[in-house]
Amino acid sequence: MAILIVSFLLMMLAGLPVAVAMAGSSLLFLVVSGTVPDVVLAQRMIAGVESFPLLAVPFFILAGNLMNVAGITGRIYNFAVALVGWMRGGLGQVNIIGSVIFSGMSGTAIADAAGLGTIEIKAMKDHGYSTEFSVGVTAASATLGPIIPPSLPFVIYGMMANVSIGALFLAGILPGIFMTVLMMATVAYFARRNGWGSDTPFEWKRLGEASIEVLVVLAFPLVAWLLTRAGLSSNMAVLAAFAALLALDWYFDFSAVMALMAPVILIGGMTLGWFTPTEAAVAAVIWALFLGLVRYRSMTMRMLAKATFDTLETTASVLFIVTAASIFAWLLTTTQAAQALADAILSVTQNKWVFLLLANLLILFVGCFIDTIAAITILVPILLPIVLKLGIDPLHFGLIMTLNLMIGLLHPPLGMVLFVLARISRLSVERTTVAILPWLVPLMLALIVITYVPAVTLWLPQALGVAK
Repeated sequence: MAILIVSFLLMMLAGLPVAVAMAGSSLLFLVVSGTVPDVVLAQRMIAGVESFPLLAVPFFILAGNLMNVAGITGRIYNFAVALVGWMRGGLGQVNIIGSVIFSGMSGTAIADAAGLGTIEIKAMKDHGYSTEFSVGVTAASATLGPIIPPSLPFVIYGMMANVSIGALFLAGILPGIFMTVLMMATVAYFARRNGWGSDTPFEWKRLGEASIEVLVVLAFPLVAWLLTRAGLSSNMAVLAAFAALLALDWYFDFSAVMALMAPVILIGGMTLGWFTPTEAAVAAVIWALFLGLVRYRSMTMRMLAKATFDTLETTASVLFIVTAASIFAWLLTTTQAAQALADAILSVTQNKWVFLLLANLLILFVGCFIDTIAAITILVPILLPIVLKLGIDPLHFGLIMTLNLMIGLLHPPLGMVLFVLARISRLSVERTTVAILPWLVPLMLALIVITYVPAVTLWLPQALGVAK
């Protein structure tokens, strides 16, 4: 255990990538101990990615890339401007609403920051907002990506913890809404303190058009339900409602209705049993292709090829982390290191609320140094037995772990959202870090509420019968 953990920490301190450090320390342990054949390293790494849920990873990444290259992010941004741009601190509110919508398509904080962040930061700077405020609100809103379904971290956690990924997706909806309200309230506070007004004039026509688009999207499940009450099967009712929606969109040429439908299609499709959460990732790609190639006709074959190659690059790095983390986590388990760490934590407290406090501190710390996917893969085997022993719902703990790791993405030394925004805004990493600090207040408040009020997470999946 000492060889495994100490060598991993030394390799990290030497500047090696986290995946290389995990694979290297695992190989060193196998060589020094001589208790396990070397070939096990390759076998366990391959076994780590032989998982049906992991098929969602490349497809969600591809869906986010397609949304970006097809200009769908621009449509989402313009819709958000029409909906909330007239409020005080308007573009700050637009930033948050845009992230909420894009979260329902991409599933990653980095895609949100890189996609919408480019548009949002430039627009806010052009309207006189400081670069620091623009970066701070963009970073905070990007954390919504993996909380509001779909979510790549939920896929990895569900696979590791043997928890329903569909239930995890539903569990993220109310926490995501709560975080959105907190962030909008924070923008309103800054706007009032600094005397900011709106960034677009209030126009009933523009607000009405945006509100109508929202109502059209919300009417879709209502119409489908009414058709089922009229005697149609659920599948036929949904298809009929969808055909009516397409006809309305083609006739009135709505700016963002089809983009807003993405979360509805994904969550509705899983609820109706049309596809699994993993297959929902494929549905997201098909929907992005439909929007880019057919509805908006804004995607070319060159753009499609670029999105595909970007996806290959990102997927390769993510899955390499998963393979390295899987062998590292397996060795932690087989050497009883995970059990020893669990026993050490349980020796401190048997109270689940105190444990959740300690777990938050641990995951926050780990999230500042280790990639999200690797952190989940390493921490779940250690913490999940304690979670189950103390009677904590693993769905609830999945939300806690994911939010902690999203906050970790905003911090050096390994915060990927931090580095993405520093590059986009052309600020130094130090100035970007300082810009993000005020936004830790609403994020930490959200973390406290989600941790100590389990109903925020569990009510919706329990109400829909997908969780106990």
